[in-house]
Amino acid sequence: METLTIQLQAPQPARGRRAMAIVGVVGSGDLEVLAERVLAAEECHLEISTAIAGFGPVWQAVARDFVERRSPGGVRFSINDGGARPDIVAIRLAQAARLIEEDQPCT
Repeated sequence: METLTIQLQAPQPARGRRAMAIVGVVGSGDLEVLAERVLAAEECHLEISTAIAGFGPVWQAVARDFVERRSPGGVRFSINDGGARPDIVAIRLAQAARLIEEDQPCT
């Protein structure tokens, strides 16, 4: 098990008002992503627990691309990875960002 922490600066804060969102499941080689609006508006952190060691540079590249495209400032993403491919990681991060951008607060 490898744990990675990636801290990036986001160009803008995440839109919306939802405090948190969760997408995906760890089983079957996928991953789950918990997004929480808990950071300063310009910060974005990804905390990754993965069963596959040695892919730090790939995680860094996916994270940089995601933050550049979505600008999820103020959001911490906690990721539990079961061996998902980079394209699935990008999809799940985008799904979590989209949910947290909703205007309805989480109930």
